[in-house]
Amino acid sequence: MAMSAGPAENDAPMSDINTTPLVDVMLVLLIIFLITVPVVIQTVPVKLPNVVFEPTTTKPENVALSIRGNAKGECEVYWGQTKVDAQTLIDRAVVKLKHEIDRQGGPNAPGLELPEVHIRGDINTPFRCIGGAMFTMQRAGFTRVGFISEPPPGTVHERL
Repeated sequence: MAMSAGPAENDAPMSDINTTPLVDVMLVLLIIFLITVPVVIQTVPVKLPNVVFEPTTTKPENVALSIRGNAKGECEVYWGQTKVDAQTLIDRAVVKLKHEIDRQGGPNAPGLELPEVHIRGDINTPFRCIGGAMFTMQRAGFTRVGFISEPPPGTVHERL
């Protein structure tokens, strides 16, 4: 690569800019970005479930919790139809789980089916209320916690 400084007899400054190095750097950066961007954007392939209403099989041993927030911003948790506080919730949950395990033959019984917790949360309930109830039930030993919801209006579900 040669660089022209212009005629030697002319002492005027040269106003032309050599853009070749700038274009070379930009092309290199473009190639680098074209190679690295797909590597950075890669995600783990996950098939997300389709939102479809599935009827819940209600068993007598399952625990039904209803949770809502009141006007004061406090959480109201109902075990069935009975309003409970945090301590009562964990006490009842531990007793319920222990009773179900004993009824089925103990913790090492074959085919042990632990009860589930079904949570019905009001749409305007703060997440801390629902999250707190979930945490309490998991702390008591319940491993399966599910949410009960209403399907969108007009959806029809056929049983297989």
